[in-house]
Amino acid sequence: MTRRRSPARLVTALAGMALAAVLALCGYAVVSGGGAGGAGGAGALDSQATPSAGATSESLPPAAGARDAGVPTAAEARALLTALPVKGSAPKTGYDRVARFGEAWLDVDGNGCGTRDDILARDLADVVRRGSCTVLSGTLDDPYTGTRIAFERGADTSARVQIDHVVPLMDAWRTGAQALTQEDRVRLANDPLNLVAVDGPTNQQKGAGDAATWLPPAKAYRCTYAARQVAVKSAYGLWVVPAERAALDRILAAC
Repeated sequence: MTRRRSPARLVTALAGMALAAVLALCGYAVVSGGGAGGAGGAGALDSQATPSAGATSESLPPAAGARDAGVPTAAEARALLTALPVKGSAPKTGYDRVARFGEAWLDVDGNGCGTRDDILARDLADVVRRGSCTVLSGTLDDPYTGTRIAFERGADTSARVQIDHVVPLMDAWRTGAQALTQEDRVRLANDPLNLVAVDGPTNQQKGAGDAATWLPPAKAYRCTYAARQVAVKSAYGLWVVPAERAALDRILAAC
């Protein structure tokens, strides 16, 4: 014999089912994160993929000073600058990004993540990842323009945030990197000291310019930018050309 539910029990059951559906929907919105997966070079687009249910959110800003950790003070950078050789620019003959500096972006530090994802995780706030490495989204306080950029990984969106080589690899090649070992050149291309997440179009405008031909539009970051360039050139035994040295000295003297 079939038992009929009372109207009160039927209402309670329906309400419970509705609540469960709402909670399930909210749970999906929290973990989905949005974006697409893959890895690319400084200006490369990420291959498109659907966010997995395993995406996780780190709703904390980067550690204070993480982006500029290891950058010398202006006074320290001026001292390093005086020790850098001053020479003319060598020919770019033989330059090849992949052949000379390795694929973008390698896992040089052996932590299981590509360099691009390492730098995105370091420089972005409110990072959402897929797994332990892939950065799907986050917010960048761009040091080059002073603007805030919402990053979302995807074929049409990843290039909005690019990873800049503060000392461009072409510039490094023309100021001493030709004499480095292949291992040291790969390390230079993936060194966090030489890498900053920045506004994509601004990075494209920079190209391979040195301090004499290009500086970040946001003047507040120029001291750190100049100090960073000097630190990288000092660490890898590179030289500066005369106009570059004058520009770096002028910037650091005003800091």
